[in-house]
Amino acid sequence: MPEENEIIQPESLIDVKNVLLVGSGKGGVGKSTIAVNLAAAFKRDGLEVGIMDADIYGPSIPPMLGISGPPGVKNEKMVPPVGHGIKIMSIGFLTREDDALIWRGPILHKVLKQFIEEVNWGHLDWLVVDLPPGTGDVQISLAQMLIAGGALMVTTPQDIAWRDVRRAATMFDKVDIPIVGLVENMSFFVCPNCGEVTGIFPQPAGDAKREVAEGVFIETLARIPIEPSIAASSEKGMPIVLAEPESETAKIFMELAKKIAGKFSK
Repeated sequence: MPEENEIIQPESLIDVKNVLLVGSGKGGVGKSTIAVNLAAAFKRDGLEVGIMDADIYGPSIPPMLGISGPPGVKNEKMVPPVGHGIKIMSIGFLTREDDALIWRGPILHKVLKQFIEEVNWGHLDWLVVDLPPGTGDVQISLAQMLIAGGALMVTTPQDIAWRDVRRAATMFDKVDIPIVGLVENMSFFVCPNCGEVTGIFPQPAGDAKREVAEGVFIETLARIPIEPSIAASSEKGMPIVLAEPESETAKIFMELAKKIAGKFSK
């Protein structure tokens, strides 16, 4: 028998091997782009992958994977649409594009519970959960509803963004979700003509690890460049990992997927 307050993985996720949360302390850092390309990288490795768009107020996963329309229904459970071989569930499938969602805690909790318990996810090697920015109701509700193997933090290089990452990292620590590492997005720009590397944002002190609390560090697992093709491929509904698989950026994402898998295996 489970102990009081012990979290048991919902029956709908019993056949899901790994649950990875992708979060950030603030918006505008490209968290959804990282989540989508990471899911695509796992898929390119021959794995079964799903992505849950838990960014209720700004669901961007469906267009980034070129999918629209409502999910199917089978045996009273929603069947997630599939884009590029990736199963997808998002509030974007269930609302109009111009809807302004003004839901608060109880309704958010109910929607997330439906995404977890009333979706036929089937067998998955990875379920990537794209969180909204911040440290609010969605993050806390998910921590209460499922067992996540870890969280990946996304930031941009400047210290202003990093301060918000610290807050998010503290929140994950309080709900007992380990942080597997950090992705520094928009880390640098490579001139397409001369190949010169330019840092767009102020660069932090230190290199491989950054401190989130006294004596507690997060490892930087990848640095993603600012690249027009990343945005262009997302606009077309095709992540760069799939659109340009031989590009240097796609290779970074593939290496990131391997590093995360290694962290989970430990």
